[in-house]
Amino acid sequence: MSAVLLQDPPTLDALLPATDGAAARLLAGTPFAAGAEQFDEHRERLGRRPRGGEWMFDVLERSGLRGRGGAWFSTSRKWRGAARAAAGHGAVVVVNASEGEPLSAKDKTLVEHRPHLVIDGALLAAETVGADEVVIYLSRPSRAATRALYQALRARRRAGLRDIPVRLMHTAHRYVAGESSAVVRRANGGPAKPGFAPPHPLESGIGGRPTLVQNAETIAHAALIARYGDSWFRERGTDEAPGTALVTLCGNVRYPGVYEIDLGATLEAVLAGAGGTLSPPAGLLVGGYFGSWLAADNLAGIRLTPGAVTCGCGVIGVLGADACGLTEAASIAAYLANESAGQCGPCVYGLRAIAETMTRLAASDADQGDLVRLQRWTAMVAGRGACHHPDGAINNAVSALDAFPHDLLRHVTGQPCAGRHRPSLPPPPKQPWRASWR
Repeated sequence: MSAVLLQDPPTLDALLPATDGAAARLLAGTPFAAGAEQFDEHRERLGRRPRGGEWMFDVLERSGLRGRGGAWFSTSRKWRGAARAAAGHGAVVVVNASEGEPLSAKDKTLVEHRPHLVIDGALLAAETVGADEVVIYLSRPSRAATRALYQALRARRRAGLRDIPVRLMHTAHRYVAGESSAVVRRANGGPAKPGFAPPHPLESGIGGRPTLVQNAETIAHAALIARYGDSWFRERGTDEAPGTALVTLCGNVRYPGVYEIDLGATLEAVLAGAGGTLSPPAGLLVGGYFGSWLAADNLAGIRLTPGAVTCGCGVIGVLGADACGLTEAASIAAYLANESAGQCGPCVYGLRAIAETMTRLAASDADQGDLVRLQRWTAMVAGRGACHHPDGAINNAVSALDAFPHDLLRHVTGQPCAGRHRPSLPPPPKQPWRASWR
């Protein structure tokens, strides 16, 4: 299992060299302490990239590659759909590296240190689906990643490459700004908020053209599959979940960081690969802020597989023995309520009411009536938002109530809670109330 260690996750201020480099694919190459891999180093290590074309559809389908942005949708199906929509019209390929998930650092790590691999995959996708423009979409705080990409593009021009134009686009660091329709709205001059489908970006996106929005990690995998083939990709992982994936481990682990793991690995094995936990865990958050809480006594045999509640955006947050799961969940609920795009009642009013009740619950200031109302509200809001933001927020809250029943009982009945009453996972970024959505 290959890792990029972070002293203070999920920021990238203090990267240590990668370990176990022989096991790495996406993280293979020059030591991360040396900064971004240079073009000559990249070319010497991987050789020239193949030119994209229709042949890639079958290769991607046989590889079983799925999108690594959280939805885990079939990459081959998505690229075929973009190509059909682009026929006779031209298209745009967007590499989504905005990474609004506060606990995740995998895409920033990849773009910052392997920019040429990401650019290779973007150009390959553009050539395959018939696009004449590539956009790499980043959040404004990603300065190191932006610098690495600008330098990589200059190096390619100096090398005499004449590729499809690539431009960088920045957006506000907001949770929903990376949703595919939010990407399109931002590129078209609007706010980086989810749009109301239809049409889907594959049908009408940037400038009204078909637009393929693909996560940065997915694009990088495609660049390697084009070089080495689908059989090579399937040498790792399982038959049902082939390949490797990047995950960010944070919280109560000995060596927090970005790890490249085999899909299908057990949670226990992944934690062991990070040096284990510093104390017996009180619980795990798997899949990020839209993910699910798992009780510490319910981890045996759980595997990281696409589509499972244990995958999501590739985040594993571990609570220490002195942490309170309800306090953590209440903090996340408040953050997600503040990150509402403000476009529908379930999100604006429902999430706010749920967050306020979760906060009272964490402070042992709630009663059985609050708990009943919380259960009713989460059921009422589910599936009724203008986008998936309310659903993700509710999933986190409901899974916390299920994962920590003993803590819940103590909080409702006013008994002392063994956990501390402040969050232990890395805190979400602070946003002013009038923060820009652009």
